[in-house]
Amino acid sequence: MRVADRLAAHRTGWHVGEVVAAAMETPLSRRIELEVPTWPGNEAGAHLDIRLTAPDGYQASRAYSLASSGPGTHVTLVVDRMEYGEVSPFLVDELAVGDRIELHGPLGAFFIWRPPMTGTAPAAPMPVQLIGAGSGVVPLFAMVDAHAHAGDATEFRLLYSVRDPEHVFFRAELEAAARDCPGPLRLDLLYTRQGPEGWPAPIGRITRERLAELAIPPADDPTIFLCGPTPFVEMVAMWLVELGHAPERIRAERFGGAA
Repeated sequence: MRVADRLAAHRTGWHVGEVVAAAMETPLSRRIELEVPTWPGNEAGAHLDIRLTAPDGYQASRAYSLASSGPGTHVTLVVDRMEYGEVSPFLVDELAVGDRIELHGPLGAFFIWRPPMTGTAPAAPMPVQLIGAGSGVVPLFAMVDAHAHAGDATEFRLLYSVRDPEHVFFRAELEAAARDCPGPLRLDLLYTRQGPEGWPAPIGRITRERLAELAIPPADDPTIFLCGPTPFVEMVAMWLVELGHAPERIRAERFGGAA
């Protein structure tokens, strides 16, 4: 049984994870590494719920995308701090190594990337276009990482919209993957507020024209994974269809509200 089939066979459940490492990823986000002994593994693109319980019994839970995938019990999250959130300020500012938290998962079946099965994939697998904004890159990074570790020949492109260089998630890993990945991988960064000195591309929010320029063309029939704030996802999805992409080839996840 291949890894994807083994992962799909595991049931979702509640788990207790212990924080084994934590460090700031950007000025507003934190990478959290957890060891979860009962974790069944997860596929790239999956998410989980985190539940916090206050001393008075009040509980709050929020969903977070997984930056890790595979059959192991090590779970990686990157959490963006929402100023008025109930859960993310604690995870970013207070959660400490050695602390334990409740996790429910793995969750998600639609927003999942699986490498083609060895020996059954077509000679030229359908390409994959990843499009993310801000922390929406987290599940897309899991797909890039799974793609690299699978030695997969599928063409991948990641179009990542981010405010400035200081707020790029997974910079070192993405640059290494683009350089060393066994399969084709192109990384396109689109800075909305400020770019690195001498950055050759225009600075500003994504436009329909830039999307058409950077994304895999509709004629190549890519599978598209799109993740980010609701307004970004809805606008980009509309443009993709206008540009000729089949709606059924677009898989979207959005986020917004309290965290």
